[in-house]
Amino acid sequence: MLNIFARASLSRFVDPVSGWLVRAGIGPNTITFIGTAGTVASALWFFPRDQLVAGTFAVTVFVLLDVLDGAVARIRGSGTLWGAVLDATCDRIADGALFAGLTWWCFVVAGDRLLAVAALLCLVSAQVISYIKARAAATGLSADGGMVERAERYIITLVGAGLTGLGVPFALGVALWLLAGLQLVTVIQRMLAVWRSAGNREAR
Repeated sequence: MLNIFARASLSRFVDPVSGWLVRAGIGPNTITFIGTAGTVASALWFFPRDQLVAGTFAVTVFVLLDVLDGAVARIRGSGTLWGAVLDATCDRIADGALFAGLTWWCFVVAGDRLLAVAALLCLVSAQVISYIKARAAATGLSADGGMVERAERYIITLVGAGLTGLGVPFALGVALWLLAGLQLVTVIQRMLAVWRSAGNREAR
């Protein structure tokens, strides 16, 4: 939902940086690999060590590369089907690492099993949301949109983690339970979108 607006607001930063990367000969797939590796390493290193602020900052920096890889591909005119699949796959890996790191923090550091359940719900539902869209597209149907997409997912989660690291009580708990609920709504929204798309296709 926020993806369009977030990308538009970042264009002043993305355009010049993307141009520099193209001139440096750095391709979109390389950026995808670096962004994913950095996100995974940051989430699985900082969060389990109770370094929530550092983890939030590091993950945010690497997630921003997700915007750059697409921009570089457009400038180079070299977007490929392989690149699209690679990008989607790496996004799922990064999402899994983010919530895996936070789940570890909930279980081991905070000792809060209920909050860990929320983190696991976020992990699973995030993958389901992406799977619905991918499976629908493979079938020739549409499942776009929904209340919570990747941009919202990261904003809510990282704000909660960062505030908790700064000593704000219950911030991560509120963020994870809110996100778990919103992602459940998104799953339902996407399934309804697929149902409508299938109905329109069969009615032709």
